[in-house]
Amino acid sequence: MAAATDTSAKRAPVAGLLLAAGGGQRLGGRPKALLECGDGRLLVERAMREMREGGCATVHVVLGAGAAEVRERLGRLPPGVALVDNPRWAEGMGSSLRAGLASLTSVTDATAALVMLVDQPRIGARAVARLLAARREGAQLVAAAYGGERGHPVLFGREHWEGVARAADGDQGARAYLRQRADAVVLVECADIAAPDDIDTPEDLALLE
Repeated sequence: MAAATDTSAKRAPVAGLLLAAGGGQRLGGRPKALLECGDGRLLVERAMREMREGGCATVHVVLGAGAAEVRERLGRLPPGVALVDNPRWAEGMGSSLRAGLASLTSVTDATAALVMLVDQPRIGARAVARLLAARREGAQLVAAAYGGERGHPVLFGREHWEGVARAADGDQGARAYLRQRADAVVLVECADIAAPDDIDTPEDLALLE
């Protein structure tokens, strides 16, 4: 049975789920998806590209604050990318995680979802690829680690999606779900290729350069 599971995991596609709905309250109300990198591209555009280059078969991007402007700025989407509106984005990350998983469930045959946050620009394709490699070895729950501490991205086998959605609440996202199953989570060290710094305050905008 284990061998069959491993073979299935090696062949099955993994979908990317990018959470990009935050309103940037501590940034003076600047939606994080609309922040610009040093090269002028939107932060959300950079994250989409990194997830695809890291090996995600498709990427669903959950939008909230400034959704209409994000859609206008992005224009025509690259193949494999879909935008998902979360009208309840102000309730916190949990609502975006639920919206994204619902979207993936309805339109993809992916057997796992890799979840990334738009406001962590130092996490890129190489970290994504490492988590996907763990998935190909049969892991159902995977998380990037930085110095042994669990962080993002995280990956859930499809059998966990319903449970993750039920547990997602407020700004906790999947934290409680993973904490309750800590022994089953495969940690993949990524500190040598990425950093979990996020953009929350005006001082953090230096990360965009």
